[in-house]
Amino acid sequence: MSATNLKRTLVGMVVSDKMDKTVTVLVERKVKHSLLGKVLRVSKKYHAHDENNEFHQGDLVSIEECRPLAKTKSWRVTKLVEKSQAV
Repeated sequence: MSATNLKRTLVGMVVSDKMDKTVTVLVERKVKHSLLGKVLRVSKKYHAHDENNEFHQGDLVSIEECRPLAKTKSWRVTKLVEKSQAV
């Protein structure tokens, strides 16, 4: 098994691109409540490395786990899934 298969990948929406070479990605997942059985939307924000500042707010991107690049940044943007509709 290669090392690339062991990296976690997530898909989320870019909510901030104000930092240099970093974007904030909001990842939402659906979780069933253990007692009530209701399906809840749970979200978490990740700081991801964007080397060329090419991803902008509203873009749907794929991120993968990598070595720590900063205090809060240990994810890297791998590809653009869907471009933002904003002009």
